[in-house]
Amino acid sequence: MKLPFLISAIFISIAMNAQQVLPLYEKNIPNSKPAPNTEKSEMHDGGILIISNVSVPTLTVYKAEKPCPARSAVIICPGGGYGILASGHEGADVARMFNNLGVTAFVLKYRLPNDATMQDKSIGPLQDVQRALQMVRERAVEWNIAPNKVGIMGFSAGGHLAATASTHFGKAVIDNPGNTSLRPDFSVLIYPVISFSNSLTHMGSRENLIGKSPKPGQAVDYSNELQVTAQTPPAFLVHSADDDLVPVGNSIKYYEALQSHGIFSEMILYPHGGHGYGMHNKTTKDNWTDRLKEWMAASGWL
Repeated sequence: MKLPFLISAIFISIAMNAQQVLPLYEKNIPNSKPAPNTEKSEMHDGGILIISNVSVPTLTVYKAEKPCPARSAVIICPGGGYGILASGHEGADVARMFNNLGVTAFVLKYRLPNDATMQDKSIGPLQDVQRALQMVRERAVEWNIAPNKVGIMGFSAGGHLAATASTHFGKAVIDNPGNTSLRPDFSVLIYPVISFSNSLTHMGSRENLIGKSPKPGQAVDYSNELQVTAQTPPAFLVHSADDDLVPVGNSIKYYEALQSHGIFSEMILYPHGGHGYGMHNKTTKDNWTDRLKEWMAASGWL
């Protein structure tokens, strides 16, 4: 490993250690098989932190020093095609941005689908995001947040997970004895995978989650543009027209579905930028994070 990246890794490790990292499940992890924990964290070129082989999920708490009056919270799902987690620029860095807005943030290290560690890999990530929503709401007093202002955010395949949480909340895939609401109050979807249709999907994400030969109806069920209802939470979407990994049509189809149900939403489309730029699209002086702040304020979440 080159020295600059080693130094970056040390600083990131120190920053992460300063946060509260919680196991997502108090006892047994549901839907798991006995298997060794082979999780690995690596610093890639450009200072990008990548976590692979996640089988033990956690939730890292980033508390806002001065909570905004709305006391909102956001759960962040990093991207990575359901094969890795880009947990720096699509996770910890974003959490700190929210802290600057007075929003408490939670970075979800969700399980990556794997037949060796899961009985049913297709529901593993959804179980983890539902559990995160459940945990944050049930401990809202502890973290000084409003339980009815808990949003979900995702990048790329993490955006697919966030959109799945936003459209599949009516069916719990975890134990929920207290009937805690599993519906996010709003969603922020950044260059998201939305659809599992052949014409729109990111095939790697689809195959990692439901396999190369999915069960009948699975691809439709996980095509979230087809699952939008009047109860789907409002969304803020960002995408680039030249995204050659996840077609911009994913965001457009989801936005159109939201509009057809009269759901308050906003979509930012950039002509350039490609995929995976996190908070900083270097092809434009426009900062989508500024637009997100305005949207959240207009919605009563700031």
